[in-house]
Amino acid sequence: MPLGIFPANQLKPKGIFFDHECLPIGIHWRQVPRDAAMPRSTSATDLTALARLRLDETGTHLRELPARTRAIPAGGWIAAIREALGMSVQDFAHRLRITRASAAKLEASEQRGTVQLDTLQRAAAALDCDLVYALVPRRGLQEMVDTRRVEILMSMHERTRQHMRLEAQEPSVAYTTRDLLREAERCVPDRALWKPDDTEHGGR
Repeated sequence: MPLGIFPANQLKPKGIFFDHECLPIGIHWRQVPRDAAMPRSTSATDLTALARLRLDETGTHLRELPARTRAIPAGGWIAAIREALGMSVQDFAHRLRITRASAAKLEASEQRGTVQLDTLQRAAAALDCDLVYALVPRRGLQEMVDTRRVEILMSMHERTRQHMRLEAQEPSVAYTTRDLLREAERCVPDRALWKPDDTEHGGR
């Protein structure tokens, strides 16, 4: 999402049971303190994990921005900056080397949210501004990945789990939340995280 045009000088699982083939056969839950940190990936040197870490730091800062800072002016950023500079549409068009009608259409397209990114960048430059563009995750990327891994792990081999429950087989090992995530990392590789078909998870 584009943040705007700015002047250039400005509940978790407690225990889960697995067999030796990563087949989850039972789960129970515990309350986790709100300030409890989610375990990070054990593959800290992996480039993807490092990228998530860096983006999480950036995303945290962006999410903490006040709502008014991220709000788009009613008439759009181009018109707001142009009018604040006391610049007419004709003068703005001249700086962009386009017609006045095209400049007016450009402002209208920004208001509708249909303006192209490269066009918005040129408009920003014409106003002596920098275009700030970002996708701000609604929550941490690592949290998304950890949650997704666990979801996939719990859905793997559902028929096998049901069969084992029907046979009243009792699990012998309980995993803590940390162990649960480690098991999920072992059984669910990154390439399987976002596949639409659960049967593809884990490369099985």
